[in-house]
Amino acid sequence: MANDSRFVNQIADIESDFPQWYTDVVLKTKLVDYGPVKGTMVIRPYGYAIWENIQRELDRRFRATGHENAYFPMLIPMSFLSKEKEHVEGFAPEVAVVTHAGGEELAEPLVVRPTSETIIGNMYSKWLQSYRDLPILINQWANVMRWEKTTRPFLRTSEFLWQEGHTVHATEEEAEEETKKMLGVYKEFAENCLAIPVITGKKTEKEKFAGAVATYGMEAMMHDGKSLQAGTSHYLGQNFAKAFDIKFLDKDGALKYAYTTSWGVSTRLIGAIIMAHGDQRGLALPPVVAPVQVVIVPIAAKKAGVTEKCVQVKQLLEEAGIRVKLDDSDNSPGWKFNEWEMKGVPLRIELGPRDIEAGKAMTFRRDKLEKGELPLEGLADSVKQLLDTIQKDMLDAARERRDKRIVYASDMAGILKGVEGGNFVKAGWCGCRECEDRIKAETAATARVYAEGETAEKCAVCGKPAKHMVIFARAY
Repeated sequence: MANDSRFVNQIADIESDFPQWYTDVVLKTKLVDYGPVKGTMVIRPYGYAIWENIQRELDRRFRATGHENAYFPMLIPMSFLSKEKEHVEGFAPEVAVVTHAGGEELAEPLVVRPTSETIIGNMYSKWLQSYRDLPILINQWANVMRWEKTTRPFLRTSEFLWQEGHTVHATEEEAEEETKKMLGVYKEFAENCLAIPVITGKKTEKEKFAGAVATYGMEAMMHDGKSLQAGTSHYLGQNFAKAFDIKFLDKDGALKYAYTTSWGVSTRLIGAIIMAHGDQRGLALPPVVAPVQVVIVPIAAKKAGVTEKCVQVKQLLEEAGIRVKLDDSDNSPGWKFNEWEMKGVPLRIELGPRDIEAGKAMTFRRDKLEKGELPLEGLADSVKQLLDTIQKDMLDAARERRDKRIVYASDMAGILKGVEGGNFVKAGWCGCRECEDRIKAETAATARVYAEGETAEKCAVCGKPAKHMVIFARAY
């Protein structure tokens, strides 16, 4: 039976051992496997299909906002990384360096890109001449390497896939507008495609990107109440423009430094999907990014006409643009039910002789674990509508879960109690670095983003007047 817990007994309990549950799910659903180099992952076809769907949806949004794709080298001269002081200090512990190639020692070591502001900045300095060349709006889909000490598939690996947008503007106002606009693009995508509600806002100085003037983050609550930084957008001011001589001749005839931005999301979004929607049975995937949106399971497949009808339905759904799989393997229906539930397929259709005779298909929603039925006539339209409903219901459910776990605190004890209970905690902060450091030291929580539009009377740490209301949480 679909509810038989024996089919998931190889997955750790999600409530008592969430980290092991996560590892079991990503391996048993064949999203990834461990690479031969410590800290690396091999993204298997099922996992990569999710990434391809993420790429497709984001790429469409980037193009709609005027951005173009390009590709830049993964090897960066060490001298480039050293040009922006905060940047090199921020990334130095994570960089992988190539010192030998072709059997010889290199005259200058090369860094395997941890991010591409420096090499892209170098190229922009060559391409930009006049205000007529602005804005430059380029995105790159690439891999990056950051030598992480503690790794977990999708969440933190030595090599991962991402996109990084890098733009150049004539004025501070245009660059800041771009930074916030792309954060808005990310938020809309996360909620409407990943069904994950996110909180967006500005980061503190301590938490901002190395070399940025300001960083804006997108924070998502996971099943255990921890926060996952799901995306960031950085206003870089003229820091990289001055470091790499990105200048342009303005309308007034003056040579001026440009203003730049960068923004990115990565394969950690797949980890976010897993941890925001998964349950004891495994994955629960939002229809928009699910590799398989509908699985068809024949019942009594050897009976006359059953397989033929299943094939017909599959073709019908495919023609409607639905990603569908017919599981005509010789495994039992019960095995198939649990296998596809573990893999998170949003909708299952069961077809047997009685269903065909009655002109209907039995359905099972992965998100609500609910059975239903749909008439075979007009099935494609009905399935598309149901998938849209599932997508919306998953977002609503995730938002309700999150909102119940946002609490307020007026002192350190309140912050500690809140995060230990698996919550996001809103608390006043005076803006002092020492108070921010103390919160992390005593509660293991960090400042995620400012709670926009909210104020507090006093700092939860020192009791002095608060300058900001901040969302604190333990984070991945």
